[in-house]
Formats: sequence, structure tokens, C-alpha cells
Amino acid sequence: MLTIEVYSDYVCPYCFLAEGPLEAAVDRFPGQATIDWRPFELRPHPTPTLRPEGDYLQKAWSSSVYPMAEALGVKIVLPGVSPQPYTRLAFEGALFAAQHGAGRAYNHRMFTAFFQEERDIGEPAVLIDLAAEIGLARDDFAAALEQRLYREPCARLLRHAYETLGVSSVPTIVVGRRAVAGLVPQERLEAMIAAELEGAEA
Repeated sequence: MLTIEVYSDYVCPYCFLAEGPLEAAVDRFPGQATIDWRPFELRPHPTPTLRPEGDYLQKAWSSSVYPMAEALGVKIVLPGVSPQPYTRLAFEGALFAAQHGAGRAYNHRMFTAFFQEERDIGEPAVLIDLAAEIGLARDDFAAALEQRLYREPCARLLRHAYETLGVSSVPTIVVGRRAVAGLVPQERLEAMIAAELEGAEA
């Protein structure tokens, strides 16, 4: 089984837009490839997060995000949550979800909650509600967040991304020996996966 590592942040719109092509590419290889969503905080605490009313996000969304989303047929809005939430706790929740067989569903729900429903995914109560929506045990998930049961595993994954792999932007997709950053077309992803499965270069 080929494991494709995807380093992303839940407040990165390009990561949400990358989800569809990546999932579609992997689905072309049933039983041969799977996705492991990995955490990457663009702005870890105490670095200030961005404000949607600021010039940077307004310009980036109007010139880049919205045109890309329209081309891909993805519904997306610049969330009004200001400042944008920190995502460390959401990533800790992702590890709980993955351990309980719901990693893929959780990842998707974080994106849709933030970029389609404008919910504050930095708030524990919001995360608990979203986890329950996808079938995770509410009380167990809440306890995991409250007790920070996944704090250290999450920190290790983040250090691995920052220090070992040198990831500097998201999404970064690692397919075997190759890593690509940014929004990658489905066809290219399929070629990379096929080449890795065949032991050849794409």
C-alpha cells in the first residue's frame, strides 16, 4: 500500500482546493494507495493569525482563491472569523479521528466547516460538535481535547514537517520519493502515484 503524505493547514484555502483532485487521484488506485493527512501550522501560537478584512487576504482571495475555486467547481468563501483561528487543537482532534478510522471524514469536515460554513474551528465546542457529526464519540473526543492526549504526538509530527522534511508551504504532497507543493492537477497526481507503484519515475 502506497501512503501519500499531505501536509496541510485547515485555514489554508489551497489545501481545501487540493483535497478534491488528490482524493480523486487516489480513488483511481483502489486498494493500492491511501492518504495520510499531516499537520502543518502556517502560523503557530503565538504568531498572530491573519484577519479576513485585511488587504492581504482580500487581494489573495479575489485574484487567486476564488478563480481557482470556480475552475474546480468548489464552493468556498473567505470566512469571516477574525482573527483566523489557531489550528493546533483541530490537529490534535485529527489524530483522535485517525485512530478511530475517521481521519478522512474529519479532515474534510474541518475544511467545509471553515470554508463553507464560516465556523470557528479554533473553538473546542465547535470541534466537538463537528466530530460528533461524523460519528465520533462526543464524550471521548471531548476528553481527548480537554486532557490534550494528542499534544505530544501532534508536536512530533509538526517537528518532523518543519525540521526533518523542511516543509515550508502547504499543501505539500509527498508521493514516495517525490514531494510537490501547491495545487497539483489530478492527472499529474495520478502519474506520480502510478510511477511510484511501478517503481519508475513519473
